[in-house]
Amino acid sequence: MNDDDVTVGPLSGPRPGQRAGTPGAGGGEPTGSEEAGRGVPDATVARLPQYLRALTVLAERGTETVSSEALAAAAGVGSAKLRKDLSHLGSYGTRGVGYEVARLVQQISEHLGLTQRWSVVIIGIGNLGHALAGYGGFASRGFGVVGLFDDSPAVVGKRVNGLVVRPLAQFEAAVADERPTIAVLAVPAAVAQRVCDRVVATGVSSVLNFAPVVLQVPEGVHVRKVDLASELQILAFHEQRRAALARAARLVPGAAPAGRGTSGEPEAAAVAGVVR
Repeated sequence: MNDDDVTVGPLSGPRPGQRAGTPGAGGGEPTGSEEAGRGVPDATVARLPQYLRALTVLAERGTETVSSEALAAAAGVGSAKLRKDLSHLGSYGTRGVGYEVARLVQQISEHLGLTQRWSVVIIGIGNLGHALAGYGGFASRGFGVVGLFDDSPAVVGKRVNGLVVRPLAQFEAAVADERPTIAVLAVPAAVAQRVCDRVVATGVSSVLNFAPVVLQVPEGVHVRKVDLASELQILAFHEQRRAALARAARLVPGAAPAGRGTSGEPEAAAVAGVVR
């Protein structure tokens, strides 16, 4: 089973503290409730922020409509994949015209739950946590940081972006008062599971984990993992492959120059020959 086979519940449906909306209604397109029965693949969900980012840029430029080809190029995906993704949301565009930018921005925002404010707490205010706490882009996207927590005396009591870092011992009481929806973990791997257990015990059901460890959570809790080191390792792999292809091109007369992001069998064979 691949990512495209895995589906999640309708993004347009109500979430904790969220009233049901009607994204996609109007214009003869299927409504959010009509799309709900089909679900949205996880892979599509992962690409929706890319589309929204590209659409936001277009809207800021005053663009009113965009073709699937142009939007796909701006988002870095294929046009067929983009059209399939948007069809899950009930958006099919107009032949010869494309998609209405403003409407599609609203539709994707509704499906992602960005038309309301989500409260976020950050646990671990080291270098990474401090940078996350100071990032100004969260508020414009509907995320409000309402609490910062750490257990280091060197950090507790300091003010970051208008918020005072509180001791982790106060976390449970703060959750009861502020009712955050999402917890961001920027803590060392050795303590990440323990901290996650505390977070989940308070009823927070969405966790963004920056620690290089796989967290075990009960059913109903959703965890997203951001592993910066793994991403760097992937880039290192591609750089190594590009260097190997360049060597192959020098050693094999008439060999094609090193490709950019390709992975065909001839290329792999050339790399294998150089590596051996």
